[in-house]
Amino acid sequence: MPLLPGRQPQLIRSNQKDEFYQSCLRNQANEAVQGLAGKWRMWLQWRKEVELLADLVYYGLTTWSGYQTLGEEYVNIIQVDPSKQRVPSRTRRGVFILLHTFVPYLLDKVLVCLENELQADELEAQPGWSEATRSWSPAAYLRTRIQRAARLLTEQQRRTLLSAVLVVQQGIALLHRFHVALFYLSGTFYHLAKRAAGISYLRVQGGADDNPVIRTSYKALGVVSLLQLVLTLALQVNSFRQRRRAREEWKLHRNLPSSPQAVEPSGTKAARCILCLEERRHSTATPCGHLFCWECITEWCNNKAKCPLCREKFLPHRLVYLRNYR
Repeated sequence: MPLLPGRQPQLIRSNQKDEFYQSCLRNQANEAVQGLAGKWRMWLQWRKEVELLADLVYYGLTTWSGYQTLGEEYVNIIQVDPSKQRVPSRTRRGVFILLHTFVPYLLDKVLVCLENELQADELEAQPGWSEATRSWSPAAYLRTRIQRAARLLTEQQRRTLLSAVLVVQQGIALLHRFHVALFYLSGTFYHLAKRAAGISYLRVQGGADDNPVIRTSYKALGVVSLLQLVLTLALQVNSFRQRRRAREEWKLHRNLPSSPQAVEPSGTKAARCILCLEERRHSTATPCGHLFCWECITEWCNNKAKCPLCREKFLPHRLVYLRNYR
């Protein structure tokens, strides 16, 4: 029987089966670690590593060993290299396993640690803070290294790096969505790792999935996915432009002239700014309704975009300058 290229229905069903069995293996590994460790805290520290080890075992016993995975066996498909005539070499299979399991784990760890450290109000300044926690884990080691590097950055560099981290996180999510849309259109590579490793599929037997109506439906789904992705990108770009324009307008009108008339005549505590502890000049309201001096609250927003009183977060351009306020 001639071998035919694997299509969307077989690849999707195969992936669903593999994810089911991987989930079962992860759950069993987690239960075993919990039973051996006896501490929930230790299990939480090593949970991601246990799941990574379970995935490596699953693909090591199947793909790395030259066998079909349980999902591939379920739909009767086999892996082939770009020549479509040979099974992938052991090196190619190893590259796929690393790209599919270890690289996402490492990338997620690095980005999450970077984001948490850069978003912190202040870095831990106590000497030996990281050494105070005796329990060691990859996340703790990575966090310690990132903390040491972050202490060398200025405030402006930290903001720029945080923006870059957020862009990378969003870019990865959009890349996955774009790749899924391409899969619906072409039906060749379901995972980015398989595309990078050049591993595709041939199915041993045909079936109802060869129906042209099914292929047309998947292509229509791919077109809709691409349109949705383009719309998402357009909305994000428009939102970025609006935030940038608001930030520039805020910086342009930030410095107001100081004059004796700007001081509000009332000498009560209600007319005092809690930031400078003096009578308010150029009263400005936050979205949550608290009043401050214009200079004080805008300077505060340079470091922390949240209300000094209630800690409600807001964008600086939402500050309202109250003209002729008494």
